[in-house]
Amino acid sequence: MPLGKQKVFGIGFHKTGTKTLGQALTTLGYRVKGPFGAQDPDIAKVALRRALEIARSYDAFNDNPWAILFKDLDANFPGSKFILTRRAEDRWLRSQIRYFGAKSTPMREWIYGVGSPLGNEDVYLRRYRQHNAAVLSYFCRRPDDLLIMDFERKDGWAQLCGFLRANRPCVPFPHANPTL
Repeated sequence: MPLGKQKVFGIGFHKTGTKTLGQALTTLGYRVKGPFGAQDPDIAKVALRRALEIARSYDAFNDNPWAILFKDLDANFPGSKFILTRRAEDRWLRSQIRYFGAKSTPMREWIYGVGSPLGNEDVYLRRYRQHNAAVLSYFCRRPDDLLIMDFERKDGWAQLCGFLRANRPCVPFPHANPTL
């Protein structure tokens, strides 16, 4: 972890640029841990315990189940920074369907109540909106602890480095999975 920096939690839902955020944080020198437990049938029961164990070995985190645990992570790691990645709802939902289709996972069953987005578009969209609103409400009095990024709107180094008080690297901002 860059000297003097807090832990950084990416708390945007999957398919909002979580891999892009992870690559950017890696470029800035953070040891990044991405998703875990998607296929674990007990993920709802063990996610927090496992997340707290994993967090000892890394500096930055993104994708699931990190997003779902943001309040617990904030309580366990005071002074941390949080980044909500978002994208236009219609594009997010299309990406969910294109990438996951009718496939189900225990992780998505826990998050949405149903495991596959295909045929459950309203459920997924409602949960996406609820999560984003919950994050904004939770951090409403702590604007210095939350950064909102939308990579489709060309957010990049300026926003991220300003938020983390990091030097801007001399490389282009990454963009993973640009077609999803």
